[in-house]
Amino acid sequence: MGCFLASLPITPTESKDPQILPSQRTHKKKLAILVPFRDRFDELLDFVPHMYKFLNKQKIPFHIFIIQQKDNNRFNRASLINVGFIYTKHDYDYIAMHDVDLLPLNDNLSYKYPANGAFHISSPQTHPKYHYDTFIGGILLIKREHFELVKGMSNNYWGWGLEDDEFYVRLKDAQVKVLRPENITTGTENTFKHIHDKTYRKRDMRKCYNQREVTRRRDRVTGIHDVAYKIYSTHNVIIDTLPITVINVELICNKTATPWCQCPEPPKVKKVN
Repeated sequence: MGCFLASLPITPTESKDPQILPSQRTHKKKLAILVPFRDRFDELLDFVPHMYKFLNKQKIPFHIFIIQQKDNNRFNRASLINVGFIYTKHDYDYIAMHDVDLLPLNDNLSYKYPANGAFHISSPQTHPKYHYDTFIGGILLIKREHFELVKGMSNNYWGWGLEDDEFYVRLKDAQVKVLRPENITTGTENTFKHIHDKTYRKRDMRKCYNQREVTRRRDRVTGIHDVAYKIYSTHNVIIDTLPITVINVELICNKTATPWCQCPEPPKVKKVN
C-alpha cells in the first residue's frame, strides 16, 4: 500500500486537535465526516476544499477524518467506518459516512444534526447512479446514539458493495427512520459531482468461498463491538491550507469467519487460436 504522507503534497499541523473555523460555530452539534479510504489521492485533493467551502456556508462545526486502510486485505468500507466512529464518538455528536468521490453541489442539501433519524443526503432520486428505494449509500448522516443502537455496521463485507444494504436492514429492525432531503429541484445529473473513474479504478466485485451466501443475509453478530483493527498512526495534515486528520488503520481479518478478505484473482484463460 502506498504511504499517504509520502504521496500527497501536505504539511503536518502542530496542533493535536482538529480545528474548527470560527465561521463554523453557529451549530452546537459537531459533525465528524468519516471517509473510508485507500489510494484515492486525486479524489481527496478535490474533496477537501470542496467540502470546506460547502459546509462553511452552513456554518456547521465539522472535521474530516480520512480512515485509510493500510493492510493487504480487500477494502472493507464498513469496518473503516466502525473504526472512525470509535475514534471520534467521544468528541463528536454525529457522523457522515461519506464517499470521497461524491461531492454535493446543491446548497439545499443540509448536513445539520439528524435528530429524528438517519439522514440520507444522496437519495435515490438524486444520486448519479443508484436509484432503488432502499439505497442508503454515498452520504449518510447518523447521530451517535442511533449508530450505537444498531451496533454500527457489519464487518463481513470485504470487497465492493452490499454493506449499505445490510445497514439499511439494521436501521429498519431498530425502527430508526431513514429521512431524505425534500424540495430538491436538481436531479441525478446536477445534484452531485461523481468523480469516480470506473476505467482507472475498477471495483473489486469478486466473490469467493461462501461470500455471496453470507453477505446476502442480515448480520446479527458483528459490529462496532468486535471490529478488529490496529491504528498504525494518526496525522493532522493540511491540504490547501485546510486541516484534516488521517488515521492509518490495519484491519485484522478473521479468516475462519470471512476467508474472502483475501480473494485470489481467477486464473486468466489463454485464448486458443
